[in-house]
Amino acid sequence: MSTFYDSYAATKAYTTPDLNAKHIKRFTDEVCTPADVRPTMRCLEIGCGTGHFLSFLDHMGVGDFQGIDLDPALADVIPAHVKNRFQVADVHDFLKSDSGAPFERIFMFDVFEHFTKEDGLALLLALKKRLSKNGKIVLKMPNAGSPWGLQFQFGDLTHLTGYTTDSIRQMSIAAGLRLERCYPHLLGSRGRRRTDALVQAILNKLIASPPEIWEGNFYAILSADPSAEKAPHDV
Repeated sequence: MSTFYDSYAATKAYTTPDLNAKHIKRFTDEVCTPADVRPTMRCLEIGCGTGHFLSFLDHMGVGDFQGIDLDPALADVIPAHVKNRFQVADVHDFLKSDSGAPFERIFMFDVFEHFTKEDGLALLLALKKRLSKNGKIVLKMPNAGSPWGLQFQFGDLTHLTGYTTDSIRQMSIAAGLRLERCYPHLLGSRGRRRTDALVQAILNKLIASPPEIWEGNFYAILSADPSAEKAPHDV
């Protein structure tokens, strides 16, 4: 696995991202509105990559946010105005060293699939301990329940676990978290999205077991749920 990560930067061809109006609208519609992200919240992005979403949080006026990633090569491409919000760190080491207030929102975009299911559960259990009472974890990952998700799941040799809406629900229960909702990550123009919706509607009528979400990637919002029963692994 380390061999594949050694070539990860070259594979991804890192460049410093620009935040434009299109990106702002996309992040607002896909993340901030569904997860009710507010400027007063303390936020953490795990696997922040080139810092695109960090730039968005800064643009939205979020005062307390941090991004972490394992790849030191990213330090050269993180936008200058959020470099002080970036840290090269393993997530468990970071959580042990961070002495701040609980996080109200934790984001992992195209990250959770890089963990084995056992390590993924351990990570959620660790994150749950650092969530505020009304905190949420926002995940985006390839959709293993859709044929369109195969290219995203198997297009990266560092991906270790595939998730469907059912299996991420099972993972949430195991971690003692509540899965609030799953929803698709929409790609393409409005015209292509309308075509996708039409094709999906036809397939839903033609096949016996259509997926809950057809799109190749999906979001999942998990929340700290005080009323949830204690999971067997939550010790």
